[in-house]
Order: sequence, then structure tokens, then C-alpha cells
Amino acid sequence: MITIKEVTSQTELKKFVTFPFSLYKDSKYWVPPIIKDELETFDKTKNPVFKNADAWFYLAYKDNKIVGRVAAIINRLEVERQGLRKMRFGWFDFIDDQEVSKALLQKVAEIGTKNNLEYMEGPVGFSNLDKVGVLVEGFDHIGTMITWYNYPYYKTHYENLGFVKEKEYMENKFPASNADPALFTKLNDLIKRRYGLKEVNFTSTKEVMPLADEMFDLFNETYSKLSSFVPITEVQKNYFKKKYISFINPEYIKFIKDKDDKLIAFAIVMPSFSEALQKAKGKLFPFGIFHLLKAKKNSKDVIFYLIGIHPDYQNKGVTAIIFNEYYKTFKEKGIKMCYRTPELEENVAIKQMWKHFDPVIYKRRRTYKKSL
Repeated sequence: MITIKEVTSQTELKKFVTFPFSLYKDSKYWVPPIIKDELETFDKTKNPVFKNADAWFYLAYKDNKIVGRVAAIINRLEVERQGLRKMRFGWFDFIDDQEVSKALLQKVAEIGTKNNLEYMEGPVGFSNLDKVGVLVEGFDHIGTMITWYNYPYYKTHYENLGFVKEKEYMENKFPASNADPALFTKLNDLIKRRYGLKEVNFTSTKEVMPLADEMFDLFNETYSKLSSFVPITEVQKNYFKKKYISFINPEYIKFIKDKDDKLIAFAIVMPSFSEALQKAKGKLFPFGIFHLLKAKKNSKDVIFYLIGIHPDYQNKGVTAIIFNEYYKTFKEKGIKMCYRTPELEENVAIKQMWKHFDPVIYKRRRTYKKSL
């Protein structure tokens, strides 16, 4: 018999966060989160997303043992301002037992129905800076710190329960050597002269912080027309600055400004922390922080985390400036492989931007949808 219990205490919340550690203990591809960070993500007093979102957390038990988990989420900005009557769910993990996944999703559906929502979609997080999608291809590749990993049977569970594909995301990779400077060096100079643009590089996080709010505004402008987009609010900006920007190598952050000193493009790259996180086993201390700092300094793989270009400058070759700067940084640091975060299949502009680097799709993931 399956029993579903709502998380109501800190002790239960920790069980919710640590359940995947047992589920994936034999997987060499799963990348664990830092437990402390994950707990803070779900802390309604610390994560500002809860000013515009509600969430419920559930654990599934079988024979008094935890066998699954799910977070049920209502993003009020999405429902009330955008008119999308969507019930979100994420952090959805379960053993290969259809009754377990069914019982957890029934709880999500109950909340959605109670709140007069029209459909449920997942796995997704609270916002566009959270993890997204269930892996449907690429199970034999190590995960990243900004994606979920899952076993192949997850897809079957969704489809057996009547869910249909809503969105498809692709993950690409290419050797850093594919970033041939001959493709963009001349174009770089031409675009800068034509539009009066200039690159901005950084040597310290302190230099980045005063421009971070402007960067998040540009992020909102860049992706506002995508069907899955929920804008970053003012209160979330400070949270994300503290959580993300302070941890990223400043030399991996590139800004482009126009002649009036207005930010018109940015890109953020992160070193790969996957193997370091596996060694840390969810804990920063005593040794986890050492593995992460070592990866931050020495990793030869990088992940293109965020990139944003003002709509007025899209399709005008601005990426040539960005990639010219990264080429110089990557060459100096000996970077070998570049990975990209999940990108919507419908995002034609992003495909055009990367086509010259001969990328290879090595993973696919989806969100699934079901009417309530």
C-alpha cells in the first residue's frame, strides 16, 4: 500500500531533499545537489520566489520506507498575470513502481483542481532559473549541477499515466576547438564599429555586482516571448545575485554595451562542477568545498549557463563579440569541452547562434502535460 504524506517539518524536508541520494546511490551519472542549498531553495523565509508562489511537498511511503517525492507548485505570476492556469510540479523522483508515481501525481492534481487550474505540467521548478525537464535521451552521460538526472523508466511512467509531451529541450556540446576564431574575429571588429559596441570583461565579482540588476532585466527582455517564460522579479534579483553570481568565475562573465553605456548583451559560463559535486556527496564540509574550489579553478569543461541579447540586437552578429572574448579566455585556461544548458526546441534563434560551432545533441529532456 502506498501512503502519501505532506512534508510539514524540517526533518521531513531533509528527507525530501535526501531521498534521491538513496535512489541514485548506484548511478555514476547522477550529480547530487548540496543539501544545505537545496533546503534553502524550499525555505519560505529565504527564497523570495515564495512571495509569488505556493508550494507543497510530498513523500510517498511503502512498507514504512520512502519510495518517492514531488513538489506541487503554483506560480501566481504565471496564473494571475499571464493567464496560464497551470499547476506546476517538480523534484519528482520515484522507484520503478507505477502506483508510487500515480499516487504522487494524484496529489498534485488534487491541488490543481482545488485551485481551479486547467492542467498540470512538469517536471519544472519555480522559475526559469530552476531545473527543467525529465531526461528522455542521454542517460549514459554525467549530469550537471543545473539539470535533473533520472532513470529511463520515468518517461514510461508519465506516458502510462496519460501525460503527453508539452515541451522538448535539447542539450548540446562541442569541443572548444570548434570555436574557430576565423569565424568571428573579423566580424567582431565590424559589428563593434557598425553599432558602436564595446565588450566588458571582469577580473572580480565586485565589478560584476553593480551591473547584475541590469543583466536580469535584459534576461527578462530576451526571453519574454518564449511560451515557458516567467519573469524574474525585483526581489528575486538580490537572491540570485547572492546564490549564483558570487560563485561564478568573473572572467567567465561577458557583457556587451552600446555607445550610451547601456547593456545590450551578456553571457555567463560556469566551470563544470559535476565530478566535484559527486565527490562532495551533498556536503560542503569538511571536504566538499575543497573539491568545488578545485573545479572552479581547474575544470577544463565549461557550461554555457545564460546568454541574453536585447531584441533590437538579435540577428545582428553581436554573438561574434561574445565568442571572440570567450575564445581568448578559453585558450588561456585550456578549456577542452563546452556544454550548453537545456534549450527549447522551438527556440530557432538560439540554434542559429550556435550552428557555426558544429554542436552535437547528446541529451534530450521534456516536460509533460495533462489536463485536470
